[in-house]
Amino acid sequence: MRRPDRIERLYIDFDGFFASAEQHFDPSLIGRPVGVVPLDSEATSLIAASREAKKAHGFKVGTKVREARRICPGIVIKVARPDLYVKLHHAIREAVEDVIHVTGVRSIDEMVCVLTADEAERGHEIAREIKQRLRDAFGPALTASIGLAPNELLAKLAAEMEKPDGLVMIRPEDLPGRLMGLHLREIPGIGPGMWERLSGMDIADMAALWALAPKQARAIWGNVEGERFWAGLHGYALEREETRRRMFGHGRVLAWDWRQPERQRDCARLLLVKAARRMRREGFEAGALMLWIRGEKGEAWATENRFPPLHDDRNLLAALDRLFKSGWTSGAAPRRARSLHVTLHGLTAIGAGQRDLFTTPTEQAEHDRWERLTDIADTLNARYGKSMVSFGLRHEPPGGYAGAKIAFGRIPDLADF
Repeated sequence: MRRPDRIERLYIDFDGFFASAEQHFDPSLIGRPVGVVPLDSEATSLIAASREAKKAHGFKVGTKVREARRICPGIVIKVARPDLYVKLHHAIREAVEDVIHVTGVRSIDEMVCVLTADEAERGHEIAREIKQRLRDAFGPALTASIGLAPNELLAKLAAEMEKPDGLVMIRPEDLPGRLMGLHLREIPGIGPGMWERLSGMDIADMAALWALAPKQARAIWGNVEGERFWAGLHGYALEREETRRRMFGHGRVLAWDWRQPERQRDCARLLLVKAARRMRREGFEAGALMLWIRGEKGEAWATENRFPPLHDDRNLLAALDRLFKSGWTSGAAPRRARSLHVTLHGLTAIGAGQRDLFTTPTEQAEHDRWERLTDIADTLNARYGKSMVSFGLRHEPPGGYAGAKIAFGRIPDLADF
């Protein structure tokens, strides 16, 4: 492995992005505690909080709305608007590109840039220029913390060290001293489960973590990711492998009045159609559909249907209906569902999969007809609106934005909205 002798990565991590975005859209909210929620409900939880809410009241992601109002009666609760956040993300990326090329987007509020030797010499200057460009383009609400380091893991860690609006550089010669004051839970890649595992092995601080040998790290993590983590922490260069698309799926936590069987199916149908559209836009068709449901009491049920490769909505929805029917008939599916998820997998390029050898010419003609109709529907919806044409009645669950969830590592296409 190569160990760089200079900084090679610049990591940009926006501060409380969803809440800061709401302050950007409504400047009257600047300086006020703001919380963002997925649904207009007092029973839901915050998915983001502004710096004012975090600093003065200690709000974190997951704080219940009722608890937030009790602690801070003046907090402004805003329902998330993912389509606006995605548009803002693209505008932000364009602004950053005016200063330096964005090599990779890690999430809607995180970007990484590879630095040339010349850019590394001007690292602090480039970071300050990015910050100024963002202030000029978007005003004071949207701020970013920036980290510079020999590799991406350390640059991300540096970006989190002095939030909000921080700027931290970790040079090769700063290791390990620059890291010694950190709690292990502050290290990217060490979540609650890994923290418990490390604690159980008497690895409770950075000094103990740093002292691990690569093979020990592999044994603790249970796979090669342990060695990769060790190498990243020690300043070695690690290149990300390009991930291969394996599935398309969407999930949803259901509102209280959408948890009965028929509403479960309505929501699952909409999620499946959204996933299928994404799949077709990327040129794939699926050979399997999985349905996963978690009940209100924590019980889980999952089932799968496999079929010759297809991509049309009519046949995919029919496969979903069969899954629900099997669960209801057998009594295995929860009657009251807290959440559900649909996943299309077994992917192949459209037209490249093996067709069913026992399909009759009449059946194949019918199959081809539904594929053509689906393609026409996609074209019309793209041109005139997302729901101009649908296969069956379209029921939008409370909160909207079904199938357009912003998650780490995935930014929805604007066509998903």
